[in-house]
Amino acid sequence: MKETVRDILVGVMPNIIICCVIAVTLRITYLIKKRQRPQIIKELFSLTFLVYILCLFYAVTFQDIDGSWATSNLHPFHEMFRYSFGSRLFIKNVLGNMIMFVPYGFFSSYFLQEKRVILIMILTLIVSFTIEYIQLQIGRVFDIDDIILNVLGGMIGSFIYILFLKVGSMFTKNRD
Repeated sequence: MKETVRDILVGVMPNIIICCVIAVTLRITYLIKKRQRPQIIKELFSLTFLVYILCLFYAVTFQDIDGSWATSNLHPFHEMFRYSFGSRLFIKNVLGNMIMFVPYGFFSSYFLQEKRVILIMILTLIVSFTIEYIQLQIGRVFDIDDIILNVLGGMIGSFIYILFLKVGSMFTKNRD
């Protein structure tokens, strides 16, 4: 898993640098022009979300583009139960698909100020289905299990956001 993350970061690093420089300079210019003070946490979250989207884009479009050895999976839970629990393939394919969408659920909840997990689940479903469809178009395979795992990851991210709010509110109540 560590190697996969490293490979993604190395592959997408030039795009991250270029996009971050563009985003930061545009944001600073906007804030100066509007005479607004930056909210550091919000700015860092926005920049982190941009980096996450670039890494996600790279991971779902530029890796393993050779669908000649595999076929699409339209049977729910078929592929994910193929791997031995805890094996390298289980961690990469099952946990990896869930973990890959935890940030999406968290950031979507944060930016939409959304506490309803169902909306984040629907958004994650739409994004995940779109990714699987595009992968099919570029020579990879469509896997319904990936969609299930991605949605589960998005929901976990949304729950983490809700927990983040509850912990934050406990600290603000204790300060009063």
